[in-house]
Amino acid sequence: MELSGIKYIHDFDYTNRIVFVRVDFNVPLKGKEVADDGRIRAALPTINALREQGAKLILASHLGRPKGQRVPALSMIPIGKRLAELLESEVTVADNSVGDGVARVIATLPKGGVLLLENLRFNAAEKKGDPNFAAELVRKADYYINDAFGTAHRAHASTYTAAKFFDPDHRAAGFLIAKELENLGPLLSAKKENFIAILGGAKVSDKIKVIENLLGKVDTLLIGGAMAYTFLLAQKHPIGTSLCEEDKISLARKLLLTAERRETRIILPIDHVVASSIEAEKGIITEGIAIEEEMAGFDIGPKTIELFEKEIRNAKTIFWNGPSGVFERKPFRKGTFAIANAIADSSAFSVIGGGDSASALRASGRADDVSHVSTGGGASLEFMEGKILPGIAALRAGYKFD
Repeated sequence: MELSGIKYIHDFDYTNRIVFVRVDFNVPLKGKEVADDGRIRAALPTINALREQGAKLILASHLGRPKGQRVPALSMIPIGKRLAELLESEVTVADNSVGDGVARVIATLPKGGVLLLENLRFNAAEKKGDPNFAAELVRKADYYINDAFGTAHRAHASTYTAAKFFDPDHRAAGFLIAKELENLGPLLSAKKENFIAILGGAKVSDKIKVIENLLGKVDTLLIGGAMAYTFLLAQKHPIGTSLCEEDKISLARKLLLTAERRETRIILPIDHVVASSIEAEKGIITEGIAIEEEMAGFDIGPKTIELFEKEIRNAKTIFWNGPSGVFERKPFRKGTFAIANAIADSSAFSVIGGGDSASALRASGRADDVSHVSTGGGASLEFMEGKILPGIAALRAGYKFD
């Protein structure tokens, strides 16, 4: 996608200015406590930089899927509490996202003050991208900053429509989005030497556009996870009761032929860890590619691990999205963790495409040993498809809003 014409947070002076910042605080909760504050921490560089300049901050995020209704269990209050602890400073949590009450709180914010709006998705207008709701969100703000890459693929009121109320000299990307673009952008901009992509997950249909966009750009595509079984069946290998999208078999054949034409090698599993059920306490390693009728594959086998590790060692650029097996279950996590460790041990420039891959990397304890872990699973996937992300496009000077 076009990345030119975007201004960044360091391009402006925010002294005593009111700044609306769209953050991604959609974090897991355990009761009334934040269970994982990774996304809150990821926004701290932007928040701290603005506060140091004496800005007055309006932070806005969604949490969960309240479907336009006020759901007390999805209130931003626990988020505000954790943010205050991390900032070692007071954070006011509004009881709404818009309205005169919110406006009165904004009017009393001191320099460096932080107001966190209530869950944006308590209002159905947020997901609809409603211009009236968007205008109300930012009516007191002097600047608009988007630092929520995880929602940049959504044309919602706070991530897209709100930006239209600011001229290009008053809207910018925060540090987190800047980092995402800096690391993801080069993967698609030019042909890389020894560039491999590792794709996994459940469905070919979830990754069709990514595969199509990467063919010809990457030298090698390693495919694991349940999506591999659709490709294997397309090659007429027995896959037992493994998960397979039968309606995508012809597409898988076409992708294999396209890869050959574009000189991209596709490497599929040559052995598997199988069981009669995902609930099995132990997996069985197959002798080769074929899987017996009563068995299903739930992870790549040791020969495939060795094959994938060799490719990873020789790579200079790596993109990984999707686990190679059901890593949440102990008998079927070895392949995914082996990939995580191989990437972490590699000297290659490595980008992890968020979502389950990022979770697997954190579970393996190697999250700090790769070049970049994306904060947006869906957003990073759509970026790698070559799609225009509304939340990024809206920041560009000269962008024509709908």
